[in-house]
Amino acid sequence: MARTSNSSLALAHDYLLTMRGAERTFAEMARCWPQAPIYTLLYDADAVAEGFAGREVHTSGLQRLGARQGSFRYLLPFFPKAAERLPVSSYDTIVTSSSAFAHGLRPGPGALHVCYCHSPFRYAWFEQDRAETETPWPGRPLMRSILKRNRSWDLKAAGRVSRYVANGKITQDRIMELYGVESEIVHPPVAVERFAVGEAEDFLLFVGQIVPHKRVEVALEAAQIAGLPIKIVGDGPDRQRLEALYAGLGVEFLGSVSDQRLGDLYARCIALVVPNVEEFGIAAVEAQAAGRPVVAVNRGGVRETVIPGETGVLVDGEDAAALAEALHDTDFNRFDPMKIRAHAERFSPAAFRAALSGLVNRYIEEHGGSR
Repeated sequence: MARTSNSSLALAHDYLLTMRGAERTFAEMARCWPQAPIYTLLYDADAVAEGFAGREVHTSGLQRLGARQGSFRYLLPFFPKAAERLPVSSYDTIVTSSSAFAHGLRPGPGALHVCYCHSPFRYAWFEQDRAETETPWPGRPLMRSILKRNRSWDLKAAGRVSRYVANGKITQDRIMELYGVESEIVHPPVAVERFAVGEAEDFLLFVGQIVPHKRVEVALEAAQIAGLPIKIVGDGPDRQRLEALYAGLGVEFLGSVSDQRLGDLYARCIALVVPNVEEFGIAAVEAQAAGRPVVAVNRGGVRETVIPGETGVLVDGEDAAALAEALHDTDFNRFDPMKIRAHAERFSPAAFRAALSGLVNRYIEEHGGSR
């Protein structure tokens, strides 16, 4: 646990409107400093009560507009200035959790600003085509203009960060490429305690949103070629099309499921299939926490979370045929579920909190000595 006085430290996150991966990570960050005030652009207390009930939360002026998870993107042009106006200049240390705007707040003179970066703003830098596709065509020229301004602001904002902490190697490389600074890696926390080892059955599993960039169709094609049934957990705009396309072909679309059922599915699957490139990939760690191996494209976060031959198989090819070959040729009975489970414990919330608070304490000591 951090030794820093809570009165001299503040926390910040982009927006607290839902409890997904970044928010769950920030909730564990907040547990490191239980009395520290929290600053965020937008806050839906009911939606995030699981992680932030009872905490002192301060919002930007945009809060009065009543935006929620389904509508906050309409405020995109206003987020940079709103972040800069968050009143954090009185704190000696600020720890931000950012995948877009929180790293752009303005610390006071001489303050230490540590940013835990989930990724530099994806829409502005890496997913511009996706941002335009999700915008009605009359608004696409405006969206291009907004993202261009966001990129310019983002580079200036990075100059106000004292130290970056990356959630994985891909993010670390992006921080260096875009901002020209080094960062240390602390992998995100995964609630491994929710999962238990079970008895494997004869089906593959995919867990994630059913959207094009998750490459669900590649997993489905690979399962077909390998002659294995597959269950799909998740929902999204591609579900209806894929469900119709693969009807009666050993594919079961389960939609969103409860935490309890997800744990049961992980424990009973032959293996989890990860056909896309993830910056970290929480599902891969969750499957391993249930003692099941992962078959994944050999890129991105799985290189940091899967041990080839011990906790899964990393496939050099990215097409369905390469995945299918691995699925067909691998003897999944040779994997030791308890060893896989033990490996997943490295990513527990307790391990994350110890690593992050220790790193921040070190930065505070180094910063104090340099002033």
